[in-house]
Amino acid sequence: MTTIYPQAKPFIADDLAVFLERPLIAKLCSHNPDGTIHVAPMWFRYQDGDVLLGTQEITHKVRNIQGNNQVTLLIDTTEPTLQGVIMVGEAELDYDDVITKRVSIFEKYVDDPQGLAERLASSWTPVIIRVKPRSMTTYDYSQGFGLSQASDGPDVFD
Repeated sequence: MTTIYPQAKPFIADDLAVFLERPLIAKLCSHNPDGTIHVAPMWFRYQDGDVLLGTQEITHKVRNIQGNNQVTLLIDTTEPTLQGVIMVGEAELDYDDVITKRVSIFEKYVDDPQGLAERLASSWTPVIIRVKPRSMTTYDYSQGFGLSQASDGPDVFD
């Protein structure tokens, strides 16, 4: 499901794909056992509708996902204009072919993605967090402002 952000126009599909190829930082929000939210900045890769995030099994975010796999991701930028996507969905922990997947994530961020993935895996058990979005809200202020209150458009706002 795609929802509308009232102040800004949504991304056009092709523009969203280009936006998600940029070396931006995803903010992964997971649920702490006490009901508060844990936010972690992470490198990511958007692949076939899912978001892949590489981490270590020992992390707080992984423990949170083991207890409650409902997550929210914010991927945004403020320069030169505010643009972003908010995804709400389920996270899965993926231990298959982790090094290769982490290299594919790291490629847009560092010069030696293979070396970084191997160094991290030599110290901690690596894992991929795969977020499967069930809803997505996009906003792109570079296209101007969004819907007016008189709009006949959808009335679902985040």
